[in-house]
Amino acid sequence: MNRPLNILQLSTADRGGGAEGSARALFTAYQQRGHASWLAVGQRTTADPNVFELPRPPLPSLPGRCLQRLAKRLRHRSQCAWAPGLARRLDLLADPARRADWWRGHEDLHFPGTGRLLELCPRRPDIVHCHNLHGGYFDLRELPALSQRVPLILNLRDAWLLTGHCAYFVDCERWRQGCGHCPDLQRYPGIRRDATAENWRCKADLFARSRLYVTAPSEWLLACACASTLGAVEYRMIPNGIDLAVFRPADRHAARDRLHLARTVPVVMFAAASRRNVYKDPEGMNAAIRALAALPRTGPAPVFLCVGTRVPPAGLRNLDLRCVPFLSDPAALADCYRAADVFIHTACAEAFGKTVTEAMACGTPVVASAVGGIPEQLTDGVEGFLAPRGAAAVLAARAAELLSDPARRQDCAEAAARRARHYALETQVERFLAWYEEILQRPPSSS
Repeated sequence: MNRPLNILQLSTADRGGGAEGSARALFTAYQQRGHASWLAVGQRTTADPNVFELPRPPLPSLPGRCLQRLAKRLRHRSQCAWAPGLARRLDLLADPARRADWWRGHEDLHFPGTGRLLELCPRRPDIVHCHNLHGGYFDLRELPALSQRVPLILNLRDAWLLTGHCAYFVDCERWRQGCGHCPDLQRYPGIRRDATAENWRCKADLFARSRLYVTAPSEWLLACACASTLGAVEYRMIPNGIDLAVFRPADRHAARDRLHLARTVPVVMFAAASRRNVYKDPEGMNAAIRALAALPRTGPAPVFLCVGTRVPPAGLRNLDLRCVPFLSDPAALADCYRAADVFIHTACAEAFGKTVTEAMACGTPVVASAVGGIPEQLTDGVEGFLAPRGAAAVLAARAAELLSDPARRQDCAEAAARRARHYALETQVERFLAWYEEILQRPPSSS
């Protein structure tokens, strides 16, 4: 890198897992390398001076402003599962424009503060790197103007930009021709009426008037992007990175001691999924865990380590279940992976399974649904096993196979740790910085 860069990233929040955690990791890594790194978010929860919350201008009416202030307070009560949904309802009540869009089935884009994005930084950014743009904070209609002022990268974290409303199309192929006649309007992010064809055309028109660079964390999602209306200047696949100094193999017994888990019992870990997040297939996960618990065994019954919730998932409360609430400390999360003999991951759709690579990096074999980008991360029978989507019995049988065969489990654990080295955060950072430099060295007219 020839010079320090001014890098502005855009994300839904400055704290969290998945896309938010990945954006935060890049933000910190850029600072450590001497670049001016800023993060603009829809919801700011930290006091970091280089994190900015996108402004929401006060509404003209007094009742609207009161509801707006109440919704803001609720958005920042991230420990309450019900707060975000109530905040969104209050926002709709407060803002007539957003309420009208919701009634018509249009996507939630009315955020006039988006136009001030570049003004939030103390210096003009050299590049703007956007992560998830849905989530109730960004006006997609600003893309043409922003992309003409500064090079703009869209980092796809799901397929929302390609569709008329949903984050993943699962088995539906209507997104290729223009959506309409949507089979599931409530699939996240849900809409009230079927305006999916209109929403799709709106996005296509915005992309046609924009100058965009598009990246995705998997070849699967990148291929979908290339087949869409994005019409980017360039497409590039750059997988998500993880901190291998934190997520690495270590003493399994010590990890179990810290978690108060017996050293001699089999431990199966899985991440809790909200019933609202159907893409993580919570029902499929519950079915797989129940099937695994019901299989015949010769040794002790497994302990199930459920990370990400304080409340046991319905239907699993009769099992030996240990719940661990959301962990903001990566080292504590790494201990959970290390304590487990097997990590199970179910999904209906997944661009990149970050928890899959985290588990692998800690030397824990993975049994996962073969959807989206996951088969690119995990080779069936090498670092663990893949199963067809929705095949709970197959997932359970594969997990049981690993639990009953210590030698096979150890081979998979070693292979998983080796494979995870391809997903080092440092590699992701270097690839993005090199791409930024390539983009900035091109003449403005090149395409």
